[in-house]
Order: sequence, then structure tokens, then C-alpha cells
Amino acid sequence: MIHSRPRSRRLFALLLPVVLLAGACGGKKGGDEVEAGDPVRGGSITMGIEAETGDGWCLQESQLAISGIMVARTIYDTLTVPNADGEYVPYLAEDVQPNDDYTQWTITLREGVKFHDGSDLTAEVVRNNLDAYRGVVGSSTAETVTPHPTREPLLFLFVMDNIDNVEVTGDLEVTVTTKVPWVAFNAFLYSSGRLGITAQAQLDDTSDCSSNLIGTGPFMLDDWQENRQLRAVANPDYWQEAPDGKPYPYLDEIVFQPMIESEQRVNALENGDIDLGHFSGAPDLQAIRSLSEDGVLRNYESNDFGELAFIQINNSRPPFDDARVRRALALTVDPEDYTEVINRGEFEMAQGPFGPGSPAYLDDTAFPDGQDLEEARALLDEYEAENGPIRTFTYQATPGTLTQETATYIQQQLRKIDLDIELDTVQQDALIDNAIQGNFDIMGFRNYPGGDPDELYVWFKGGSPVNFSRFNDEDINRLLDEGRSEPNPDARADIYKEINEIMGEQVYSVWANFTTWMIGSQPNVFGYDPETFPALPNGDQPLPGLAAGFPTYGLWIAD
Repeated sequence: MIHSRPRSRRLFALLLPVVLLAGACGGKKGGDEVEAGDPVRGGSITMGIEAETGDGWCLQESQLAISGIMVARTIYDTLTVPNADGEYVPYLAEDVQPNDDYTQWTITLREGVKFHDGSDLTAEVVRNNLDAYRGVVGSSTAETVTPHPTREPLLFLFVMDNIDNVEVTGDLEVTVTTKVPWVAFNAFLYSSGRLGITAQAQLDDTSDCSSNLIGTGPFMLDDWQENRQLRAVANPDYWQEAPDGKPYPYLDEIVFQPMIESEQRVNALENGDIDLGHFSGAPDLQAIRSLSEDGVLRNYESNDFGELAFIQINNSRPPFDDARVRRALALTVDPEDYTEVINRGEFEMAQGPFGPGSPAYLDDTAFPDGQDLEEARALLDEYEAENGPIRTFTYQATPGTLTQETATYIQQQLRKIDLDIELDTVQQDALIDNAIQGNFDIMGFRNYPGGDPDELYVWFKGGSPVNFSRFNDEDINRLLDEGRSEPNPDARADIYKEINEIMGEQVYSVWANFTTWMIGSQPNVFGYDPETFPALPNGDQPLPGLAAGFPTYGLWIAD
């Protein structure tokens, strides 16, 4: 709900979710045209999100899906961010520069930036953050690697493995030396919004990842009730200045409310119980568009770097350790039927892991491009003649209506080639845990395809803890290393073309579709679309893609 005036923050915190759902919305509805005009300060906004992290907000260890990333970006800032052209530009950093061979990067920080606890952003704190993300202190190539005293990262332990050393070279200057040339290092300082910079006090104390959140972001944590709501209030000393000469943000507070069922978010938005919602399912997009056309809501949608939906296969488990079985799965699904039945005619089907707009995108790979039940069954017959009957296996999916519909659809399709699968419904955080532990056969999954193709290195490199598909392809390993260090754009594109073709031939995953993400809002909420986005500190426009959230500091409520 939109509130025109700030409210008392902690008053009746336990009753607040009930109040939020029961109260009347202050937004203008019912077909009223609302002009954006100049941004207005004040007020509170409630945003419906699809899920929430279950492991706290200490970012080094957190397993953040998109909703968690959006919340994290509200409280923490990253050193770089992508602009509208997909280039990574300085953010908390004032400048990020490589040497001639991309083995050394110098990060110059902005002056005068303070954390929520009043401490200063310094080179030492940034060095300590980078060390925390990579789980070590000092040089990682020394004979004895010194583990970080307080941090045990999962994802970043491997993501940042190419860092040799992080050194403070000035009060506001950090120099990072890499083991091999790292052309896309500035993209990793963003890491899809996950690499937020935290205060030294939070780095030192990991005992409470629910309330002790200390970033430099536009909002500060006020209260978190897991799976109910997270409330953040305006940072009065935010480092970014708005066009009116005062610090961002415009809002007094923002409340994130998890709503697993997307239909619930649509209904809550239509009824005025929330002010914004984050959507990606085809039925939801179509419903929000219709309501926007009627003037009930407004919306913005984008498929720029949208997430990739796919069936993740555990390649380490029989029978999926055999390419014939994996290819049979892919040959069973009719892309045209899938598009019409599951995606309601929306979305582009995928042939590979890199999204449209990426320099690594390839629309014609060796991945099966149509249904062929006869060939699929022949591949299975060949496998079973050598290995015996294929056992019943399990498909894991989150509880949302569309994900369950998709799981049932896949189950029905596989019956056409005499494969039986059991459906297992798990919450999003449990699904991620199972992926990490390898506790699955196949599962429905989404992954951000990244701006720079090197951002997918960690997902496909053999031995990576987040290579959830658990394949180890020597050719792909070699090509990933080459792509990381190749500065020539054309040569890099050729490298990733070859990766696409190998991934397609081996069918390590069954690609489904690239997603479109949408923000729907009440008619008088602005600041989340390219027409009303706030500019980045360097004057660039932010990336209009919504798969890693959007800058919440620019949200405002029109009079």
C-alpha cells in the first residue's frame, strides 16, 4: 500500500502483515491517468516478490535468487553496475581500470561514502570484502593459503578463484592482481547484483544475518520477519544526490512481501493490497498487460538479459551420465507445443545457455530443435540394451502454479517414450540446497545468463561447486579459460560459439526459454522504467533488464 506520510517504524511489527493486507491502498486506480511529473519525496511502498532467501543476508554465504538480489540491492551497493548498453560502469567505485594485459585492475573509490553505521567506505574495507567473498586472506597462490577467519562463501569461493592478491594501494585505492588475464573482471564486481559491499562490523560479526545488515545502500534494514515481510527505511546520508539537490531515495520506506503464488501477486496488485509486483510467468504478464491497457495499473517489461528457464540434469547420476538419455529427454519436448501450452505464446525458446544480446549468443546450435519421439525411443532402447531398464526418476519443482504446471507437462511428455517420473515439490531455498548438494535427478531451474559470457564460467567449469549439472567437459573447460582471457571481441565470440555447439551436442541441460520480466504497479508509482529511471552517477541510464532487480532509490509516488 502507498502511504502518503511516513509511519512509525516498529509499532506493532508482528501485526503489520495483517494490517498491510487489510488496509485500503492510497494509490490512484480505476482508469485514472497519472502523469509522472517531477519526482515527489516521501511515502511508503509495498512490493510483492516471488520468494525470499532463507539463509540470511550476509551476502558472501547467501544463496540469492532474483527476489533476494532485489532486496540486497536495496540495502547494499556494488562497485560496478551495468548501464543501458550492457557495459559495466563504476558505481561505488569512481573508476575501475585494467593494465595492458588485464592481469591487474585498479579500483578507485568514491570519497565521502558512509555505511549505515556511520563508518567510512575505505580501500581497506573493500579489500576485506573481496577477501571475504573469495574466502581467503592475502595471496591465494602462496604455499599456505590463509582461510578467511569469519567467512565461508560457496559461490564466490570459485567465482573469485582467479584473484591472486588484493592490495590496498591508497586510502581510496585497491589493486587486484589476477592469476591469468581477466577481461571481464569489472563485470564480476557486480556479479548480477550479488557482490554488495558491507561494513567492517558486519564482516567481523556473522552471528546475525537477519538484523545486522550494514551496507551503503539507499535503504537500511528496519525489520525482517522471514517469509512475511522485510521493511527497509530511507538512508538519510545516502551518497547519491538526486536532481533536486538532496540525497536519494525519494521514498521514506519500502516493504518487500514474499508471495510465492504469482496469481496472488496479480490479485494483490489489482486489489490495491500492494503497490508493485515482480512477475515473469506468461499468464501473469498477460493479466498485468490487460489491466494496464484498462488504466487500472501501469507496467514495464523487459527481456534484456532475462533469465533462462531449463531442465537441469544431474549428469553424475545414471542414466543421465549418458548423452543418449539426455538427448532423448530433449527430443521428447515439442518446442512449439511447449510455447503455446506453457508459455501462452510468449517467450523465445532457447538453443543454448547464453541469452540474446550477449556476445556469446548463438541461435543455431547442435541442440535438438524439435520433437522426434521415434529417435528418442531408439536412443533409450540402445541405452537399455547395454545397461538395463531405466529406473523411475524424480523431477523437482518449486510450488508455484506455473512451475507445477510445467512439471506435470514434462511428466506427460516423457510418458510418450515410456519414461516414468515422480514429481517432487520443494521450496525455492530447498531446491537451491538440493542443487548444491547434488540431491536430485532433474529439476526445473532458472539462471541469469549474464551480461558478459565469462559470468557463466562458474556454472559450467568442471569442479565448480555451482556447476549443478555436474559435468566435466575438458573441451569446455579449456574454452572457458580461453574466453576469460581473450581481449579480441571477435575471437571471444568464436570461442563461445564452440561452447554453444558442444553444450548442444552433449545436452548437459534441456534448454526451455528465455524469460521476460515485468514490474506492475499502481498508476501513480514511478521510477522503475526507462522513462522515469534515475540516471547512474556517471550520467548513463541503468540497464533496463529486470532479471537482477532495478534501482529502488529512484522510486516515487506521484501526487
